[in-house]
Amino acid sequence: MLANLIYIVALVLASPLVAYRMLRHGRYRRGIAQKLFGLTRVDAQVLLRASAGVVPHELHCEDELDAPADGHCVWIHAVSVGEVNLLPTLVRRLKRQIPHSRIVISTSTDTGYDLARKHFGDDRVFFCPLDFTWAVSRTFRNLCPELLVLTELELWPNMVGIAASCEVPVAVINGRLSPASTARYQQFARLTRPIFERLAWVGCQDETYRQRFVACGVDDSRLTVTGSMKFDNALLCRDNPDVQQRSQWAGVDAWHRVWVVGSTQAGEEAMALEVYQQLRSEFAELRLVIVPRHATRFESVASEIHSAGLVAHRRSCDASLDATSWDGDRVILVDTIGELKYWWGVGQIATVGGSFGKRGGQNMLEPAGYGSAVSFGPNTKNFNEIADRLLAAGGSVRVQDSVELREFVRRCLIDPPSADALGRAAREVVQKHRGATDRTVAQLMQWFPAATHRERAA
Repeated sequence: MLANLIYIVALVLASPLVAYRMLRHGRYRRGIAQKLFGLTRVDAQVLLRASAGVVPHELHCEDELDAPADGHCVWIHAVSVGEVNLLPTLVRRLKRQIPHSRIVISTSTDTGYDLARKHFGDDRVFFCPLDFTWAVSRTFRNLCPELLVLTELELWPNMVGIAASCEVPVAVINGRLSPASTARYQQFARLTRPIFERLAWVGCQDETYRQRFVACGVDDSRLTVTGSMKFDNALLCRDNPDVQQRSQWAGVDAWHRVWVVGSTQAGEEAMALEVYQQLRSEFAELRLVIVPRHATRFESVASEIHSAGLVAHRRSCDASLDATSWDGDRVILVDTIGELKYWWGVGQIATVGGSFGKRGGQNMLEPAGYGSAVSFGPNTKNFNEIADRLLAAGGSVRVQDSVELREFVRRCLIDPPSADALGRAAREVVQKHRGATDRTVAQLMQWFPAATHRERAA
C-alpha cells in the first residue's frame, strides 16, 4: 500500500508534464486502460489464444505449432526498443524447447510496443501495467503465467511481490546494473533488498554485473554469467534482403562511402552535420545517414538538416533514390522505428550516438557485427564492458569531440584498408562472444523440466 501511495503522489506531481506531453506529442495515450487497470479477462484470453503458437513473424520458424489451451504461459517484459530487439531469437529457442507454450510480451513505451507487434503480431503484445497493486494483480489473475521474465532489469516492488504471492518465479535475462543504480538500491536497501531477494534467477552479462546483483541482495546461487545477448542479436552479413533493400532505396553506389550516425541524441546530429559539411567538398564519395534515437525528435532533426543548407531525404515519406540523385547535398534521415540494425549494414563507417552527452552510449555491437569502422564518444557508461572489449581488440575508436570525430571519418576515407581492418577486428569480437541466448534458454528451462524431457524424447 505504501508503494501505491508513493506512485499516486508521484503521478499527481508529474501530471502537468504528462498532460503537456499527451497534448503536444501524443505520448502516454495508448494502452492507458491496460497501464492503469491491468489486463481484462477478455484481453488476456485474446493474448493467450494468439500466443499459443507465437514465433517472431520475421523468423518464419518451422517449429510453430497450434498449442492447446493448457500450454505453459510465459510472460516476458521488455521496457522499450532495445530490450524488445533482444527477444525474437530467444522466443524462437523457447518455442523449440516448449512448443506448447503461450508466450506473451509486454512493453512500456509506444515505440517498444510497435516494434514488439512487428516481431510477434498485434494480438500477442500488451502494455505492462503500472506498478499499482490492483493493475498488477488483475494481470496476474487473468494471465496465470508460470514464469515472469524481465529483460535486463525492470524491478517494481508490487510486481515482484505479487509474483511471489502467486508463486510465480521471476527471472531476469541479460541482467545489468550500473554503478549509479547499484548505489541507489543500496542507499534504500531496506526497501529494495527484499525485491532482489525474491528474484528466482538472474542471467548477468558479465562478472561485474553479477557482483552488483549480489551486493543488492540476490543470492549467489541464483546468479549465472550468461554473457550479453546483444552479441547474438548482431547481424554478421550485409548480404541479406533487409540491408540490400535499404541500400537500393538509398541509391547506394559502389563508389560511395556511407557514414551512418545512429541512435543520436540532441546535439549529436548537429555535430555530425558539421563534420559532414567540412568533409564533403574534399571527399565526393562521402554520404551521410542519420538515425535519431527517439521518434519525438524526427521533426527537429529534419529542421536541423535544412538549417545546415542540406536536404533531408526522409525514410518515412520520400521516394527511393538512385545513385545519381543521392548527391552531397542530400542527407538520409531515417525517421522510422526498428530499422537501425539494418541501416548499420548500409554504411562502411559508423558512429554510435548517445555517447557524446549524458546518455551513456548505445549498442555498438550492431555496426561491429557488420564489420564497419566503429566510433563512439567519451561516455559509454551503459556499455562499458562491450566498449572496452572492442577497444582492446582494435575494433573501435573512441573520440572526444567533433574535431576527433572529423579526423576519424577522414582517416577512414583516406585509408580504406585500415578502416576495413578496424571492422574485421570488431566483427571478430562479436563472433567470439556469441552464445548468451542459448545459455539463457538452458537456464530458463529449469522451470519446465517435463517439457525438456518430452522434447528430448521426441
